[in-house]
Amino acid sequence: MTGASGFVGGAVCRALSAAGHEVVGFGRRPTPAPGHVGAAAYRRWDLTGGPLADAPDADAVVHCAGTVSDWGPRREFFAVNVDGTRHALATWPDARFVHVSTVSVYDPRRPTVMATENEAPAGRYLNAYGQSKAEAERVVLAADRSAIVLRPHAVYGPGDTTLLPRVLAAVRGRRLPAVGDGRQPISLTSIGNVVQACTLAACGPVDRGVFNVTDAAPVVLDDALRAILAARGVHARPVYLPLAAVWPVATVVEALYRLARSPRPPRLTRYAISHLAVERTLDITAARAVLGYRPESTSFTGAADW
Repeated sequence: MTGASGFVGGAVCRALSAAGHEVVGFGRRPTPAPGHVGAAAYRRWDLTGGPLADAPDADAVVHCAGTVSDWGPRREFFAVNVDGTRHALATWPDARFVHVSTVSVYDPRRPTVMATENEAPAGRYLNAYGQSKAEAERVVLAADRSAIVLRPHAVYGPGDTTLLPRVLAAVRGRRLPAVGDGRQPISLTSIGNVVQACTLAACGPVDRGVFNVTDAAPVVLDDALRAILAARGVHARPVYLPLAAVWPVATVVEALYRLARSPRPPRLTRYAISHLAVERTLDITAARAVLGYRPESTSFTGAADW
């Protein structure tokens, strides 16, 4: 398991080790938090340094490691997400390879409407993250080996480091500014559903393919935001700004930040807007039919303790 010290990698480590599998987790952190990888062994490994010289034997590799952000130098994203993937492939050339990708490989400049897997990668992206993840997929699928690519979207749940914190950080007083009209449907992916998909991909009879993995059905953005706020006990309501007005502002702000060589992202980016301001829904028929994927519905129950 690569990326074992992260949100998704840690959850998959805990689940697989609890199921009785012998798991070794690798991560960039010296040591993970107590209990983060469950009963799995843990070793430190920076994938950008090259293939691992003393790698343990493995039947399957779940590759969760990567740089996930909507801002940063292109070389850093490609060093981790593309070269790091090559190094993981080279380290275990005979193992089944499960590559955890992202919905960001779909075209960010138009709505994703119940998209099927053959609609990505796209030819254009808003940032180096989407571009590097698309290239990493190409590397995996060109390797001519047993390989499965999984594409979740907006992963949330206990330990969430992205979706929930970003929503809560955007609250201003009793308002949560958002873009669009709030009625756009979106597909989300709970960490439990990601764990299920990774387990099926690593241990099941199918050893090749590309699969969207989301919750059982899309939800309406406004409903999701209100549910998150209510679950956390935040007394605020979403307030929507028109996409046509916000997009050019975000474009200009990004350009100014780049001119200033800011290491910190703007508060509002086109990438963030693109994921929530228009429909982002995925067809998961292939995962259900081929992998045997049986996802749970979207739920923020217990979010007060996440």
